[in-house]
Amino acid sequence: MTTQPPFLIGCNGRGVQPSSLTQPVGLAELPIREQFRLVKEAEVFDYFDRLPLRSNLHEYTQAMAEFDLPVHTASWFYRLGDAAEHALLMDNLKICREVGARVHNIMTFTHHADGHKLTDDEVVDHYLQVYDAGMALGVAPSFELHVNMWTEDFLQVERVARAVEDRGIPFHFTLDYSHVNFKIGNPQELDLSGVREAVERGEVVLDPFEPGNLCQRWLDMGMVCWTQLRTVAPNQPPNLWNRLDAAATDPALPFPATVPEAGAQYARGIQYPITKPAPGEWHSPWNAWQLEPSKEAIRLALRYHITHPNSPLRYITTEMINLPDYGLGARYNLLQQNIEAAKFVRRAWDETVALHIAGLL
Repeated sequence: MTTQPPFLIGCNGRGVQPSSLTQPVGLAELPIREQFRLVKEAEVFDYFDRLPLRSNLHEYTQAMAEFDLPVHTASWFYRLGDAAEHALLMDNLKICREVGARVHNIMTFTHHADGHKLTDDEVVDHYLQVYDAGMALGVAPSFELHVNMWTEDFLQVERVARAVEDRGIPFHFTLDYSHVNFKIGNPQELDLSGVREAVERGEVVLDPFEPGNLCQRWLDMGMVCWTQLRTVAPNQPPNLWNRLDAAATDPALPFPATVPEAGAQYARGIQYPITKPAPGEWHSPWNAWQLEPSKEAIRLALRYHITHPNSPLRYITTEMINLPDYGLGARYNLLQQNIEAAKFVRRAWDETVALHIAGLL
């Protein structure tokens, strides 16, 4: 049985690289037309997920028309307190409207331009301002769960969401649970999210297989309009093919590489191959069972969607990408990783439908 899901599946443009042993994953990207062609020809994606720049917007619109492949979602990152960043955000909302994207995924850094950690009130005000600006253009903002951003403080997510909703405004959330799953069993990473002691006491549950886990809690709030699939392994190794000293100075990076702990030599490890790598394609041992928390997070999202008529979920994107904390330097085929991720989502949806029909959900 193959059922067309009631949501759209997109491919993040940063993952469109047919990399290999002889041509590792890099920061240099294929021409935009070629990216669209490859995503279209994969025959598993409904759309292309990427924010055009003003300078290449025409290339996007041409490729969209040629390959009949729309852009429904688009992402970027911002720092509060910086006037230029605010202007960029406002213009990116307009670009979304011009290209036809209905949702702008927003990653807002943990720290303000003056260095202080963002407070709940600051994030709430930020969301409400962007919500008003975006909705006036027909572009819904969605705030993403992401390392280095305010949402890396997991407990702040629920507080902010409820504060927004208390003002009569829906909170739109992009659930990328890879940013939780890779921290499981890693004390330093749990400290960065401010939950180490709460996890040890059993007050915060990260494992998506366990009752009361954060993934299910956030889904139950009815705020997940977009979920993302990047496979990771709990407490996986860092990206041993990407040294921080080299990554931090690369001008091709969209933002600086970050150091998860003092003295770290390598980029964080927030990407784990979804299929078994061939010899030489991956820097560390690989085990299929370590993929299960990533897959379960998607299954939870699908189960919630099929059992809740008012579920806001509209988009799922595959997020096997080329940046330092993710796939930079890997020797596997990055595009194929995204294709396999999309195939998994489609299989998982068919399984979810079958379970629902059988009365098991």
